Amino acid sequence: MPRNLKEEIVFTAIMAGLMVLVMTGYNVAMAQGLSSELPMAILSAYPLGLGVAIVLDLLIVGPIAKGLAFKYIINDYMKKNTALIGITISVLMVLGMVTLMSFFGIAVEGKLSQGHVLATYGHTWIFNLIVALPLQLLIVGPIARGVLGKMQKAVAKVEETEAESKATKEEI
Repeated sequence: MPRNLKEEIVFTAIMAGLMVLVMTGYNVAMAQGLSSELPMAILSAYPLGLGVAIVLDLLIVGPIAKGLAFKYIINDYMKKNTALIGITISVLMVLGMVTLMSFFGIAVEGKLSQGHVLATYGHTWIFNLIVALPLQLLIVGPIARGVLGKMQKAVAKVEETEAESKATKEEI
């Protein structure tokens, strides 16, 4: 889990970057089908989707998911196992992000003005959840946590070296 703002930003950038890339590809392919234009369509939709996802993650979904998790779901037993905390928050994050980003997707596609908006939204939401939840739990989450863990170990090693250096100087 991120321990400070810098780690939160790096973690969110990796998590959102990979999730949005894959989900953009999935949604564009679902909407337009597989064609030679697919890579360009994904690349053109990616920046806006990433920007919206990062804002939603940091300002709305992240705080709500963490608040709900620690207030209502995570108990004393779960606090002893950080993996359970991570999975709980990941599931809540996926539910929140799929809920908001599905709406964003149908709005960008201009499907809000068409009939059957609730049916379109429900279809989009369930199909996004079916892909996003395993993607997050099995691929993207472990990658982001792995990078964060290496970053935290590197920072700890630098801090340890600095502390040893400072202690050596004080001895002299």
